[in-house]
Amino acid sequence: MIFQQHYLECLSQASYLLGDEETGTAVVVDPQRDVALYMEEADRLRLEIRDVVLTHFHADFASGHLELADLYGARVHLGRRAQADYDFEPLADGDRIEYGRLRIETLETPGHTPESICLTVYDLAVSDSVPHAVLTGDTLFIGDVGRPDLLASVGVTAEELAGMLYDSLHDTLLRLPDSTLVYPGHGAGSACGKTMSTETFAPLGEQRRSNLMLQPRARAEFVALATQGLPPAPAYFAGTAAFNKHRHGILDAELARSLAAVPVGQVAARLAAGAQLLDTRAPAEFAAGHVTGSVNVGLEGRFASWAGAVLDRARPVLLVVPEGREREAATRLGRIGFDQVAGFVAGGAKALEDARLPWSRIESVTAPALALALAGASPPVVLDVRGAGERESASIEGSLHVPLTELRARLAEVPLDRRVVVHCASGYRSMIAASLVEARGPLSLAGLEGGIGAWQEQVLQRS
Repeated sequence: MIFQQHYLECLSQASYLLGDEETGTAVVVDPQRDVALYMEEADRLRLEIRDVVLTHFHADFASGHLELADLYGARVHLGRRAQADYDFEPLADGDRIEYGRLRIETLETPGHTPESICLTVYDLAVSDSVPHAVLTGDTLFIGDVGRPDLLASVGVTAEELAGMLYDSLHDTLLRLPDSTLVYPGHGAGSACGKTMSTETFAPLGEQRRSNLMLQPRARAEFVALATQGLPPAPAYFAGTAAFNKHRHGILDAELARSLAAVPVGQVAARLAAGAQLLDTRAPAEFAAGHVTGSVNVGLEGRFASWAGAVLDRARPVLLVVPEGREREAATRLGRIGFDQVAGFVAGGAKALEDARLPWSRIESVTAPALALALAGASPPVVLDVRGAGERESASIEGSLHVPLTELRARLAEVPLDRRVVVHCASGYRSMIAASLVEARGPLSLAGLEGGIGAWQEQVLQRS
């Protein structure tokens, strides 16, 4: 048996290539949309990818199931409760995919979504009754369980889904042997759970002991715990889940269309017609000079997730990209189903500056200077764009708290008649936020150098 976990750090997403060496066949579970890595591994191991399984309709990334079906003629499998507008073979409880020494058996585990399934994996050369592993999708994570609120469908509430999740965990997954290795769909950093571990797999017995959500408790208590303290879902989640349900373009074909150089002389007209200008440079470069109204999401961070959170899915995107990284930027947007890239600006930021388009800069302010300004006669507004959990540990007194995931919908809460100083933990998210605030209209805007850490070290500890 061949068992590979592929972990995509920028989306905290795990996918799996499972194969049988003897028969030369393989299945891919929850693939990312750019599927070259599975193709390369299949070629190296002399495997034919015959099947691809989605444990559920993912909301945080676009799956590569249609790509693998197109390239290999692979059969697409979904849980039996799934509804999609492309051909697939439904998997019900107990259904198997088996070739050679590899057996994959379906467990129906609704809760995170109504159609969620898990997959037990047997190495038949070792045992045909004790599973080697269970691929849990977003039903069970290391240290947490899946959120029941992301895809609460029409007629099904988050509380009802949480009840289903309780049953799936206790009546199905927790009946597996303690030795079974749990391989989830995500790890720490994903918005699909609250307290996920950085570990990417663990024995079920260890999770039975240490995972708070698996401890013995009444169903009603579990439902309350699973549905409380959940931050709003990132704005792109609903659109990406729908993207995975419907037939859509193959990524390579979309990239061939979108990777076109747009002459700088056309940019103003494209923007006037409704395009969004996404500047993917590092925060410091963006702050030093950029087209007024452009949105900054740096390629060096969790680019796709934050781009999805702040961009309008209905509008075309023009990219400002460091030379040579155009395909990377478009591919990473494609990983969340954002296929509306209309091209990249030929010549990048330098060409835009030379073209004399409206140009802005965002200043940087040190923590001591901000402290002095806050004590003055006309104090600035401090905008904290971190998550609620981060703010609980430390905050600047009197600051306005609007998490970045909510900022686009709550921009009206940011005053325009006072200087605004934006901060996060380090500076990456604050520059995204500053670019959104700047687009509202002319105002005095700055970012806090070093974020909340600098404030704690340079102000609080010295006061």
